Amino acid sequence: MRGVVPFPRVRVLVDYRPALRARTGIGEYVHHLAAELVRPHAGAPDVTVFAASWRDRITDDARAALTGARIVERPLPVGALRWCWHHLGGPPVEWLAGPHDVVHSPTPLLVPAARAAQVVTIFDLHFLTAPEQATDVAQRDFATRVRDHVRRADHVVAGSTHAAALATTTLGVPRERVTVTPLGAPAWATDVARQRAGQPGRILLFVGTLEPRKNLGLLLDAYERLRERRPDAPALVVAGGPGPGSEAWAARAARAPLAGHVRLLGYVSDETRRALFADARALLLPSLDEGFGLPVLEAMACGVPAVVSPVGPMPELVGDAGLVAPLGDVEAWTAALEACLDDTRVSALGARGTIRAADYTWSATASATLRAYGAAIAARAERR
Repeated sequence: MRGVVPFPRVRVLVDYRPALRARTGIGEYVHHLAAELVRPHAGAPDVTVFAASWRDRITDDARAALTGARIVERPLPVGALRWCWHHLGGPPVEWLAGPHDVVHSPTPLLVPAARAAQVVTIFDLHFLTAPEQATDVAQRDFATRVRDHVRRADHVVAGSTHAAALATTTLGVPRERVTVTPLGAPAWATDVARQRAGQPGRILLFVGTLEPRKNLGLLLDAYERLRERRPDAPALVVAGGPGPGSEAWAARAARAPLAGHVRLLGYVSDETRRALFADARALLLPSLDEGFGLPVLEAMACGVPAVVSPVGPMPELVGDAGLVAPLGDVEAWTAALEACLDDTRVSALGARGTIRAADYTWSATASATLRAYGAAIAARAERR
């Protein structure tokens, strides 16, 4: 109709920095959320993907997935920018990327903004409950500033109902200021599940950064016992970049009785990760804490059962499609690993996993996040 001025689309800036290097859980979340937000649909926002790094750039493959987004890359020392943002509260991101209606941080700490509504993300608070296992940045900045930042945020998105509960009970965020935005299963998992055709794989698999909270030592203990009982047990494959303390795990895997049976691959490409899931009997994640457990969802979507510890959102995520073994109980974990050698049981759990995983989509993640953006804009307007 002539004379009708279209309502302006919401301008959203997503802080893409965690996805610049080897993408771990938060990096995968940021990338897939941004890629889904730019898909054409009713109410789709104008999306700016913001990245700042002196040496890292958004890859060509990532750019292809982000077609439709405005990409802003600034060649800045990321450590210096992070320090200024966390300690000085500036410069506002508008100075680097222009005006926006919403600025979304994938961490619990704010991205400084002059006028835009501010959204922060919570997956876990492990840096508060076990600070000795956190990175230097998490100990110095997150643990000391998280309460102030979530209080000042216009809205909080939580990766699970468990994370939402942490936001309200531990950080004191009113429940109406929190939106739950569970993560999605990968599109490629359907092809992997079809490739597996319901057949159990040949390896036991761990996927995750080798940091203390992943608790790989418990898994090695259980796997060593399993091999004592079942010398024909399949190999244990560990895929993940090194973290603090990982040298001890690597040294143990290289000596008897685990030598030749445990393979540490380091960080793996997307292609290799898919191949590992295609060949896995089970995914094993004995974590001390988890924000979501994205590898668990990926495994389930591929028809691979998961054995997890009873922490964070993982028991709810797994449901009847996997096994939950108690923390610190080597014998229970050994029994769970032995159960994964039963072809019939593995196939049945895998089939249930694909059904459960179908409820988790990146489209649903984006839709829930858009609702959070609307709530943030409304909250910011009330503050003015």
